[in-house]
Parts: sequence; structure tokens; C-alpha cells
Amino acid sequence: MQEFKSKNPKTHFCLFSELSREQIASLRLQEIEKIYKKGESLFNEDAYPKVLYVVFKGVVKIHKYGINGKEQITRLASAGDLIGYRSLLTGESYSASATAVEETRLFQIPSDAFLSLLKENPDFSMKVIQMLAGDLRHAEKQVIDMAQKSVREKVAEALLLLSSKFGVNDQTSVLNSMLTRKEIGDIAGVTTESAIRTISDFNKEQIIEIDGKRILIKDVTKLEREVV
Repeated sequence: MQEFKSKNPKTHFCLFSELSREQIASLRLQEIEKIYKKGESLFNEDAYPKVLYVVFKGVVKIHKYGINGKEQITRLASAGDLIGYRSLLTGESYSASATAVEETRLFQIPSDAFLSLLKENPDFSMKVIQMLAGDLRHAEKQVIDMAQKSVREKVAEALLLLSSKFGVNDQTSVLNSMLTRKEIGDIAGVTTESAIRTISDFNKEQIIEIDGKRILIKDVTKLEREVV
């Protein structure tokens, strides 16, 4: 279970990095046999959690729909990230839906095993509290960004997020994630049309390069200046 104990700070796997073999065994971690295809749902908003999901491979979007039916992607989960822990901790229904955006494999941890370890291990509990604090900080930033940033800033930040979260090809600088323009717009909190127009502008300005559905980041420094 080497991947499960990874200390990569970009994932939630580090949450389990200091646990003993016995403590990890107590979590009853199980690989889900089902392979989730692009567009398949893990769970829907208002359903109640029974397990904690851990992404092993692939990408999952956490998303909500507004009153007007517009989708807003609140988070992207990739290998090492946990899904559904806030609802599991509060005993409330999911506040958002989770859907695979590419072929995805998952582990699951029974809710009772996760909650038992929280009660028995103060260090583990503190790590979970720190993770929740980080989520709150991210949510506060999202609210401010939605209210104050321009479309151009929002799209640039979305592209930088994809670059940071999923990386780029070392030889070509192409984003490793193949999200649609609509999904990029949903992450940025702008319309699909605005996302397409802004990406086209960045392409004309040679900040990025478009190759079909793929996006190559040509000048990350200029892209970062857009969100300063």
C-alpha cells in the first residue's frame, strides 16, 4: 500500500502517512472493483454517505447546480484525495455531487472505521481538523474571487490550478488534464462562451497554445501575472 502512505502534500494521502500498519489495517481500506468512466456519478447531492472515498487513479469533479441550472465545479479530486469526508463527519447529506471526468479507480473506507480512528488517535484527528481548515480557506477564497475577479483572471487561475493539480507533459508542456471548455468555465465560475473567448485570447497572445482539445501553456509567467 505504498501509494496510500504517500507524503505528497498535494494529496490527502499524507493524512495517513504517520499511521502504524495496525491503524491502517483498522481502516478496512478496500479497492472498489468498479471502474468509473467519464461522466459516471459516484454520488449525488442530498444522498447520505456510507463510506469515505479515496481516489487511486483518475479525476473526480465535485460540483453543484445553481438555481438557473448552471454547474459550478467547487473542487477537483485526483490520486490521493479524499471525497465525502465533511458530510461523513457531520452526519449530513452530501452538499454537492461527485462525477468522474476521466476513467477513475477508487478505494473506500467504511464510515465507522474512519470515525473510530478519529476518536482513538488525537494526532490523526488534528490532521483532519487542519485539512478542514484548509478547505474553509479555499472556500473563502472562492467567494472573494467570484465577487472581485475579472473573467480573464478567473480563467487564468483555472488554467494554473489545472497545471498545479495535474501537471503538464515534461516535453510538450501540454496540460495532463483533458477537461472540456465547459468544465474549465465551471471551475472558473464563468460561462462556457466566456471561457472559450478568453482561452482564444490567451492563444492569440501566445500565453498558451491550442492543439485541438489540448492546451499547451507556453508562458506560465505571463499567465501568473494575469491573477496577481
